[in-house]
Amino acid sequence: MTAGSTSAPRRRVARTCRVEATTHATIDAVWRVLSDVTRTPEWSHECHHVEWLGGATAAAPGVRFRGANRSLWWRWRRTCEVLVVEPPHMIAWRTIPTRLFVDSTDWRVVLEPAGDGTLIVQEFRVTQCPRWWELLVVHLNSPHIDRTQALTDDLRRLGEVSGR
Repeated sequence: MTAGSTSAPRRRVARTCRVEATTHATIDAVWRVLSDVTRTPEWSHECHHVEWLGGATAAAPGVRFRGANRSLWWRWRRTCEVLVVEPPHMIAWRTIPTRLFVDSTDWRVVLEPAGDGTLIVQEFRVTQCPRWWELLVVHLNSPHIDRTQALTDDLRRLGEVSGR
């Protein structure tokens, strides 16, 4: 670069994120909604359909489910595998990489007492994402560059749905 020239910062997809929200709903009420992944569309900004796979009807380690998502004009489906279930406090899963979707992300939601309500903490960590895939996501699905606000809003909706 020559003196006085600038270069635009390269945009990247966040590799980790941690968000939280507090609700007046009890841990048990939040757990009932959270652990039934088919209810995710009730509170998620991106997921609009979820189904259990292989005859499963409840979360357990090794169980898989498939979610249908949308962001901007993109529509896609991802298969996920439940990693850990600790009722009524924690569930974790990962997206399964495929030839079409080469990335993988570990997700975890933890529920903790907060006065008469519940603190909901959600974290994700991208575990596999080739640079070429990240560039594609940055250009075609820019909301995935920083998902902090959208995911925080999801947790608030989860609390609202759980409190009904």
